Amino acid sequence: MSRLSIPAVSEAPAASLPLLDAVQKQLGVVPNLMKLLAVSPAALEGYLSLSGALGKGALNVKLRESLALAVAEFNACDYCLAAHSYLGKNLAKLSDEDIAKARDGRATDVRTAAALQFAHRVAADRGRVRDADLAELRAAGFNDAETVEIVLNVALNVLTNYLNNVAHTDVDFPRVSSHTSV
Repeated sequence: MSRLSIPAVSEAPAASLPLLDAVQKQLGVVPNLMKLLAVSPAALEGYLSLSGALGKGALNVKLRESLALAVAEFNACDYCLAAHSYLGKNLAKLSDEDIAKARDGRATDVRTAAALQFAHRVAADRGRVRDADLAELRAAGFNDAETVEIVLNVALNVLTNYLNNVAHTDVDFPRVSSHTSV
């Protein structure tokens, strides 16, 4: 059971309603995370703005979902693991093997594997990566703009992981548990 209240869409603050309507139109449903964020219209707007902007960036949806899975596993966020396993499979068309590997920071292709390893270093070292970490990412073909987007995808996912871990957000996707759930 959630430790923070998750209002019904109809009970959300008026300023959040147009944003929740847009989520409903895009996804066909309003996930509990969005309802939770909606208690603060500023938080919901900030999250949706950054997420939307990154969706228009250089990283494709498969890589963004793989990054989300790796970060969710690192932070033991069962809500985000469930959500991104579902979105990874149904939106990004990741295979079950790709999803399992991403959760472990691995991938079949070298480029994705390098991004996931770098994302793990960013999360584990709170951004204090080594020159060698950047060199490995560049050797896999990532430029500076893509590197910035990887870091911002990590940060966006840390934000939702932390919020869901604090709130114990009720999972409204097919349940998946982290390897390190407490």
